[in-house]
Amino acid sequence: MKYKKTKVIIDTDPGVDDTAGLVFAIYDKRLDIKLITTVVGNVKIETSTRNMLHLLDKLRVDIPVAQGAEKAMTRNSKTAEHVHKKEGMGGYVPPKTTQHKVLKEGAVEAMYKVLKEGDGDIELLVLGPHTNIGTLFTKHPDIINKIPRIVFMGGSPFGIPGFPDHISFNISSDPEAFKIVLDSKLPLVMVPSNIGRRKAHLTEEYVYFMRDQNQVGKFLYDMYSEYWERGFPDKRIATNDTCAYMYIVHPEFFKTKQADIAVDCDKEPGKTFAHFNKHGQVTVVVDAKRKKFLKTNTKMLKDLDNIRF
Repeated sequence: MKYKKTKVIIDTDPGVDDTAGLVFAIYDKRLDIKLITTVVGNVKIETSTRNMLHLLDKLRVDIPVAQGAEKAMTRNSKTAEHVHKKEGMGGYVPPKTTQHKVLKEGAVEAMYKVLKEGDGDIELLVLGPHTNIGTLFTKHPDIINKIPRIVFMGGSPFGIPGFPDHISFNISSDPEAFKIVLDSKLPLVMVPSNIGRRKAHLTEEYVYFMRDQNQVGKFLYDMYSEYWERGFPDKRIATNDTCAYMYIVHPEFFKTKQADIAVDCDKEPGKTFAHFNKHGQVTVVVDAKRKKFLKTNTKMLKDLDNIRF
């Protein structure tokens, strides 16, 4: 079956949930991944980059990788090593060295080059803090006109019915960069972390099911074994970044509303607010079709039966 491919640059901070989403995205025939860039976020930039390169080693796939920001644009960066563990891959410990290497040019210049040489149809899929994107727009504002859309995971606009208010890690890690992205006036798709935690999460039973399917499932299980979501009465795995990638290839799995989004950069850095209106700049995902999401997740895993590590 032939698919219409969506051209993307993926900006990421692997991270368990990033890695899990990337496993499927890299093999998805609906995507044409032009470049992957790394950013500080879940883990330090060196660890983030090493994890990305190791994943390409593991999957035996060649995609150019450029290393990005080691700190936020104007503030000290925080990490989420307490969630993703020191090496960033939960219960799976990657090797210290990799066969794949990063490009000589950094993330911002690599993105600029790819977008500049493109036809204005390369989307951005942002799975971590927006530091690289904010820096790109500041340094090369001309490139904004070459980007048709940005899909990103993060944010939790206060006041969405059914979701408890909280400040998202990705946005609070560099709210100034996110504000630059908002100010670009580009079409944006926000996939809040609540979607992966509360609508499209994996149950304990499903995680064990994945483990027993194939070697990719076992790899995901190993990561997930020390990544159980906090604050829930059951054992569950959040699929935050998988949801963001899935929105690109299966938007019909999600319910959305238009909104204008504002971000606090001062009193409560990273706090986001939504003003819902039909002309809003941001398409906000507010619900997911859980059964379809899980059915597709299972099929994608099954399609990787031939992968051997």
